[in-house]
Amino acid sequence: MTRDFPAHAIPTAAILLPADELTTAVDGFLAASPAARAWDVETAFDWARADAGRLTEGQRSAVQFVTYIEDHLPGYFDVYQRYFPVDDSVDADTFVHNRELYHFTVRWAVEEDTHARALARYQQAAGMAERSTLRDELAVEGRKPFDLPYRHPVQFFAYALVQEKATQMYYQQLREVSGDPVLAAVLTRLTRDEARHFSFMADVVGRYLRTQGDAVVEPIREVVAGFRMPLADSMRGYWRWALRIADVADYDHTAAYEHLVKIIDRAVDTRTEPLDELVRFLDRCRSLA
Repeated sequence: MTRDFPAHAIPTAAILLPADELTTAVDGFLAASPAARAWDVETAFDWARADAGRLTEGQRSAVQFVTYIEDHLPGYFDVYQRYFPVDDSVDADTFVHNRELYHFTVRWAVEEDTHARALARYQQAAGMAERSTLRDELAVEGRKPFDLPYRHPVQFFAYALVQEKATQMYYQQLREVSGDPVLAAVLTRLTRDEARHFSFMADVVGRYLRTQGDAVVEPIREVVAGFRMPLADSMRGYWRWALRIADVADYDHTAAYEHLVKIIDRAVDTRTEPLDELVRFLDRCRSLA
C-alpha cells in the first residue's frame, strides 16, 4: 500500500474519530474489563498438571505457532505508539484523541503480553521447551520489524478487528480438540480476552461508519484486500506452518468477515452503493476462501 502520511503519525485530526466517540468506546471496554476479571499467569492455572504428552503432534505445533504470534506484541504495540503518538509531534486535538486511545492500548498490551507469557509458560510446564531455549527462539522473530502502513486511522482498527476475531475463533477451536485440560483452561482465558478486544474494535469501526460513512469504505476494503496476520511476511515457513495448524483446528481468518458485515448492518440505517459493494467484496473473499 502507498502511505500518504509521515511515517510517525496520522497527521490530521480531520479523519480521526471524534474524541467523545472514542472516549465512549474506551470507557465501555474498560467497564467490561474490571480488575475482578483480571487473571495472572502465575496463579490462574495448575501448571504442575500441564502435560504435552496429552497433545497430538499437530496440537503441539499449534501451541508453538500461536506463541510466536502472541509474543510479537512489542512490535505490534509499537505501531500504535508511532501512528498515534502522545507527545508534541501532534496538534492538541490529535493529542486528545491519541491520549484517549492510549488508555485502551496500554490495557490491551498488558493483556496480550499476558497471553504470550501464558503460552510460553505452558510450553515450559508441559515439557515442550526449556525456558532459555524458547526465549532465544522467540527473540529471532520478535526482533523483526513490523508495520501497518495505512493511510487512514480506521484501518488500524479494521485490521485488529479481523485479527482479534480470527484469533478468538482459532483458540475456541483448538480448545475443543485439546487433549490437555491445562491447555484448554489457558485457551479459555485467551478466548475471552480476544472476544473483548474484538468488541472494542467492532465498536470503533462502527463509530467510524456512522460518523464518516462512505469515506471509510475504501480504507476498510484495502485492509481486507491486503490482510496478513502478524509475522506472515517475516517468519520463514509461515504459510506452511499456518496451513499445518489449520488442519489441527479450523482456522480461516476470512470467517471474521461475516462479523464485519454484521457491524456494517448495525452501524448504518440505509446502505449506500459503496457499502453494498464492500459487503459484496467481503462475501466474495469469504467464498474464495
